[in-house]
Amino acid sequence: MAYRYGQDRQQTMLFPQSIDQYVPDDHPVRAYDAFVDTLDFKQLGITINTRKVGNSQYDPRTMLKLLLYGYSYGIRSSRKLEREVYNNLSFIWLMKNLKPDHKTIAEFRRKNKAALKNTLKLCAQLCIKLDLISGNTLFVDSTKVRASAGKKNQHKKKWYQKQLAQVDQRINQILNECDQVDADEAQLNSMVKMPKELAKSKKLKETIKAALAEFETRGTKTKNGKERMVNRTDPKSNMMKGVQGTHPSYAVHNVVDDKHGLIAHTDAVNDANDSNQLADQVKGAENNLDQPCNIACADAGYSDIDQIEQIETDDRKVIVPSPHQVSHKEPKAFNKREFTYDAENDRYICPEGYCLVFRRYQNKEKTKRNYRIEKPALCRTCVNFRKCTSSKQGRTIVRHIKEDLKEKIETRYSQQEGQEIYKRRKARVEHPFGYMKKNLGVGQFLLRGIQGAQAESSIVATCFNLTRMVSLLGGVRMFRTKLATV
Repeated sequence: MAYRYGQDRQQTMLFPQSIDQYVPDDHPVRAYDAFVDTLDFKQLGITINTRKVGNSQYDPRTMLKLLLYGYSYGIRSSRKLEREVYNNLSFIWLMKNLKPDHKTIAEFRRKNKAALKNTLKLCAQLCIKLDLISGNTLFVDSTKVRASAGKKNQHKKKWYQKQLAQVDQRINQILNECDQVDADEAQLNSMVKMPKELAKSKKLKETIKAALAEFETRGTKTKNGKERMVNRTDPKSNMMKGVQGTHPSYAVHNVVDDKHGLIAHTDAVNDANDSNQLADQVKGAENNLDQPCNIACADAGYSDIDQIEQIETDDRKVIVPSPHQVSHKEPKAFNKREFTYDAENDRYICPEGYCLVFRRYQNKEKTKRNYRIEKPALCRTCVNFRKCTSSKQGRTIVRHIKEDLKEKIETRYSQQEGQEIYKRRKARVEHPFGYMKKNLGVGQFLLRGIQGAQAESSIVATCFNLTRMVSLLGGVRMFRTKLATV
């Protein structure tokens, strides 16, 4: 079989006369171009002034197109994006032959974090208009994404206080040295420039103060009672356990619509525990969609009853299993559910017919009520002693003040309709995380701070939605046609 050989590189050839002819009409880059052109930049938080005077700058619409298109192919570094606008034909077409350098790209991304965070909101509202998001059933889940910081920069408050004292001492020493040199050279009419070491010391002092301020905000102790550690590089990050181990990270929460699995809301927080996030995430999605949902579903990590109470209404149902419902363990003999609660008399009746009455509150918040057998001797002489309890004080049961709501949510989850909805949750909400981490390579944020993490989360979620939207609408041409009618 004969071989194929390329053309002679010195051979003269005629290229198309316009840059638009280099890119096919159904190329994905045209979808990103059309999408950004439909956005209202005032709603994003960017004012576009066509009569602006002074030194010229790049059009924000063009820069946003560059970020979205680059992120959608896993190109997030500003230096790599700069390289693409020189070498990649689709990027050249998208940028209309503009070639911003990496500093310009990085500065645009850094200065417009709030606007980038709003990108997903406008995308979700567009999906509503295109009938791709219904907003009736919303699924919530989270994943851990590493921050742009290393573990070696995690320190306790005492370490920062010690370093701050040393830095202040060194700054004063450098300033005294500068004054001495100026005095020695007074006759020479010369000036001594501030050494680079002084600038570095002052910058170090700023990072230490930022870390100490984080201690004031979050406290010096964790919820487990351990001494808190704050990262000097990214003080807003938090140590979280993930697949790759424990690292400074952020927890990214996605709220996904049931209809086509599109993301309605995303958020990045520095709380490793999901238990305090359900209400905020569901309300954030409803705010983006400008309509309330009918069903909010999440896994057992979101089962905090106070959070559920905030969003459980007659029109909005919550489907969240309790930890014991998903533990796949056989319930122990004589567990709490084998005892009958007598609401009228505020007491529990054990399987043998004995009463457990309210004794005291178990916690300072008075959210947990402690019920104990009326007479301890009844337990000690019971045939089920040692099986039901081994305490000489008799059997004790703890009841939450919102136990009725807990039982209501558990019953709803165990019903057939609740089971069917919960099964769909995993298929819907896990898909975006897999796409973001495997296809887009988002295993670590590039921007520092919680606002930077939220901005990048929004960009990545928008990229996922755009890819799905093009597929659902039947290709780039149909996508552009649909956008023209919005």
